[in-house]
Amino acid sequence: MTLRIDRDTRLCMSISARPSNVGTRFHNHLYEELGLNYVYKAFAVTDLAGAIAGIRALGVRGCAVSMPHKEAVIAFVDEMAPSAAAIGAVNTLVNDDGRLTAHNTDYVAVAKLIVEHGVDPATPVVLRGSGGMAKAVAAALCDAGFSRGTVVARNEAAGRALAERCGWSWSSEVGATAGALLVNVTPIGMAGGRESEDLAFDEAAIAAADTVFDVVAMPSETPTIRTARRLDRRVITGAEVMTLQAVEQFVLYTGLRPSDAAIARATAVSRA
Repeated sequence: MTLRIDRDTRLCMSISARPSNVGTRFHNHLYEELGLNYVYKAFAVTDLAGAIAGIRALGVRGCAVSMPHKEAVIAFVDEMAPSAAAIGAVNTLVNDDGRLTAHNTDYVAVAKLIVEHGVDPATPVVLRGSGGMAKAVAAALCDAGFSRGTVVARNEAAGRALAERCGWSWSSEVGATAGALLVNVTPIGMAGGRESEDLAFDEAAIAAADTVFDVVAMPSETPTIRTARRLDRRVITGAEVMTLQAVEQFVLYTGLRPSDAAIARATAVSRA
């Protein structure tokens, strides 16, 4: 079926500082394959208040929220679903006749991936970052039983606050933790950024790790992930997070859960 756009088409969107085409391709492929009269568009947004007003005024059905808006958007919503309220960060808005409910599907994605990759909760965690996505990742890890962890953040106040929420410690430096789960939740390694070719952790730390998890989704193989693969470390990629959280968003927007085969096809299209 060919994707159509008419007066009854429902719009979904994403807002971020540096949007990619991954989510756009993923959602639009599923809309077309399942015969849904929806369309998805990514937007680079600096005026957050104006964007949220537009969502209400135009009846936009759903909106994905990415850096740097995951925390600031809270001031503009009507209701926080438990997934967002418990974390204090948002990655999804659902619009029901002008009433905006905030969700966090990043949490769901990370929780699933930790289980799928068989990471032992006894593994010490070194998590680099303290923003909205870091909150979701830390919450998923804590709820999965990871009791030993260090939050590495240049912003001491935010880093300590996140660490205290999990019962972890804070540090301004990565240091060396043998056998650790290393998690990058910063823009380091992101395509188009100033640090696109940098490692989130130095090679010695990666070599000593058990698992390396980089939430950066573009590119799917960041410098950190490439180095971890070369050193034969277990890896979890941002591309995996992107797919799983997007599926949960799709369900929230449409009320339908695609088959595994449909998800695999949409993922392939999104990465083409």
